[in-house]
Amino acid sequence: MRTEHLEEALSASEQAVAEGKGLAGTGFWKAVSTVKRNPDLIDRYAPRIAEVDRRAFLGWAVFSVGVGVGTALMVLATLAGVVLVAWSFDLPDPWNGLVMLGGGGGLLVTTTHGLGHLAVGTMAGIRFTHWFVGSLGRPQPGVKVDYNTYLRAGPRSRAWMHASGALVTKVVPFVLLGLVLSGDFPSWAAWLLTAQGVLQIITDALWSVKLSDWKKFRREMAYR
Repeated sequence: MRTEHLEEALSASEQAVAEGKGLAGTGFWKAVSTVKRNPDLIDRYAPRIAEVDRRAFLGWAVFSVGVGVGTALMVLATLAGVVLVAWSFDLPDPWNGLVMLGGGGGLLVTTTHGLGHLAVGTMAGIRFTHWFVGSLGRPQPGVKVDYNTYLRAGPRSRAWMHASGALVTKVVPFVLLGLVLSGDFPSWAAWLLTAQGVLQIITDALWSVKLSDWKKFRREMAYR
């Protein structure tokens, strides 16, 4: 995309979000791709792109809170999950298995995915603006990047920030499985955790590479 077309796309995007519309048909993401391929354009366009992205996000997110509040809630929820997992070792069968799966499920579904993105992104210099729920069909909380710092981080850093959430959620079931196997837990808890871990790997291989974190990982690595 040439510079004049980049300007046109960003102007169309700014008008769309000002009118409460989405970015479809504005050329915004083609403009973003152009900036990623030409790092000399980042200083000029990154703040502008970030503002359009922020306003568009506030239009489509079902629910959002500031990153500070959201992170505090996610950390507290993670601690609660860890407490439940630890408590399960003191409970009799079958309550130990149920509480282990309940605490582990909270870690897996609610907290660790987004915290993985947040931790790796922060180490790479990427800042975040919100925690959010994107749709009622996918209620897992996500964390929203600040596109100004995202574009400045470099493609490899951006790629591994995207991959980090997926990697964390692949590790968690097998860590929990190790804990179950080390204690006096019912066999069904081990089988369910094994199935969960294998299912997530299969889901990543068939779905995430096309629509989610691994697709974004591959996209950013292509800009190296």
